[in-house]
Amino acid sequence: MTAAAAPAAPGRRAARIPDDPFELLPGDAVVAVAMSGGVDSSVAAARCAERGLRTVGITLAMWPRDGERRRDRGCCSIDAVEDARRVATSIGIPHYSWNLEPEFQRDVVAPFEDEYAAGRTPNPCVRCNQVIKFGVLLDRARAAGATHLATGHYARIGRRGNAASLHRARAAAKDQAYTLHRLEQEQLLSSVFPLGAETSKDEVRRHAADLGLITAAKPDSQELCFVDGSVRAELERRLRGRFRPGAMVDQAGAVVGEHRGVPFYTVGQRSGLGLPPSRPDEAPLFVTAVDAMANTVTVGPRSALDRDTVRLTDIHWIDQRPAHDAPLALQLRAHSAPAQVAVVQLGNDALLLRCDPPVTQVAPGQAGVLFEGDEVIGGGTVALT
Repeated sequence: MTAAAAPAAPGRRAARIPDDPFELLPGDAVVAVAMSGGVDSSVAAARCAERGLRTVGITLAMWPRDGERRRDRGCCSIDAVEDARRVATSIGIPHYSWNLEPEFQRDVVAPFEDEYAAGRTPNPCVRCNQVIKFGVLLDRARAAGATHLATGHYARIGRRGNAASLHRARAAAKDQAYTLHRLEQEQLLSSVFPLGAETSKDEVRRHAADLGLITAAKPDSQELCFVDGSVRAELERRLRGRFRPGAMVDQAGAVVGEHRGVPFYTVGQRSGLGLPPSRPDEAPLFVTAVDAMANTVTVGPRSALDRDTVRLTDIHWIDQRPAHDAPLALQLRAHSAPAQVAVVQLGNDALLLRCDPPVTQVAPGQAGVLFEGDEVIGGGTVALT
């Protein structure tokens, strides 16, 4: 099977990316497939079974049971478990449901709440992948006899010598490498992404339809799996008693209005500010800063969102650290366009990036992921500069 070589920066050996995602697996691999009840993980499981691999499907039950309600639909819900079980039966593999609700609440939901309460904008999917799916699930799957974990993520794994490399999927519109940037070498070496080489989601749905899977036409999930409705409404419910109204100020510090509470605002937000409509000759206002300690929300014109430097903390490298002046691309949201950056300062747990041209809507708490071509080099958490 042929393999593509990812371009590498000077002094950095090119990674080898197999065209066949299964090429890197040993012939005696036992694969546990994380089945969410959606079409992507259904086809990932089917592809494993079609390759003749010993395959078992596992669905995580992680819906909140907080005394008020529980989720019966969506990823990792009651319906998802049943859909995954029916798919597993259709393709002839065993299926199990594991309850990881306590771990999910502790390691994903609670930090999500704390970050918003502190005026930051987290990405809980990044943490879920790192700690739950490729952490607790992979560990338990190994304890049950599996050697590898397969998921329906759109991403690719390569090799540079004995080290794993992480790359964007061929289906650029569905790429999820951003949310996987905190995986460790050991996690990547024990994983396979059967959909990484697919060219489109339509191709995946056609495969599911050809197999007669009940998930073939199932809509993509759009929201966070533990959120019912809007994120704002969920935060209001979850953070009750942890926020209070405060001053909304302009760039000079003058009070221009009142905010409902810092968890409901993020940098770049324009709607829902509660300010009088702008006159035709006035520029619209955006949230430019959120300060939980002072309990203030700062607003300003669009130009105030531009940043020519970005600081990342809590840095994680997939393999090798980049050179000090290496040209890299920075992605700040799961589906945003990457921006060209260069490393200005590189420390053990933080780095400062120069952005040319400037980037916009940089919110503390966001995941900032660094790419070299289509390869994920690593990333960190956006902090105030």
